[in-house]
Amino acid sequence: MKINRSMLVVAITLVLLLSVILLLLRKEKINFESNVEELLASSGAVPHQIFSYEQLEDLPEPVQRYFRYALKEGQPYISYVHVKHKGEFKTKPDGKWVNIKGEQHFTIAKPGFIWKGRTALFTAYDSFVNDKGRLTVKLFSLFKLFEAQGPEADEAELQRWLSENFWFPTNLLPNQYLQWETVDRYSAKLICNYKHLSFSALVRFNAEGQFTSIELERYMEPDRLEKWLGKASDYREYHGIMIPTSIEAVWKLDTGDYSYARFELTDIEYD
Repeated sequence: MKINRSMLVVAITLVLLLSVILLLLRKEKINFESNVEELLASSGAVPHQIFSYEQLEDLPEPVQRYFRYALKEGQPYISYVHVKHKGEFKTKPDGKWVNIKGEQHFTIAKPGFIWKGRTALFTAYDSFVNDKGRLTVKLFSLFKLFEAQGPEADEAELQRWLSENFWFPTNLLPNQYLQWETVDRYSAKLICNYKHLSFSALVRFNAEGQFTSIELERYMEPDRLEKWLGKASDYREYHGIMIPTSIEAVWKLDTGDYSYARFELTDIEYD
């Protein structure tokens, strides 16, 4: 059977293109794993500590209620966290929700995280590593569409790390860079002072003691601060700790609330 030369050229081109794409995807996977290794190596473990209810004596009443709900006496302090989630994401207020799957690695002794979220079209990478924040979005995990870094990104990514501490609540106990101040029966101010970065957040709790939301001013763009709200719900027990399994991220804009991420926890591992 005679083979059409043009069809052969097309077939070879497609095979070569597929090979290049597979190699690039493999490289991207290796880079992500390498970045996670760098994150873990740069932190080290939290010095061995055990939680005791005696530590709560001077904390605001709703914060005490939260720790009594979330932690058991004798809970070891957490050093490393690996989270997996599914959910929905949208890139603009009037955009359509798209399905997303993600995984995230956290360090505690030295604040840090790396997150990768994948949709059908793009992959987003969010991180705070060695005190530097970065957000990168790639089309099909290959072609860079957007990247943000610099002082504003440093602060925004540290704020993301802080706002997700409810997944590892031993780090919300007072320490060298986190402190609590009283507001009222159902809320408290959480103050973060980490090296050159300093900010505060309003944290709300319900009567049961659950951490329900955290609100702060965050950079939506390099020159644009907006109110940001993180909501937490659907608490379940993992490894003896009560943590939320549903979270939502919302920009509180003058034009109305812009909810852009709804994640559901699928797995969590400590240390």
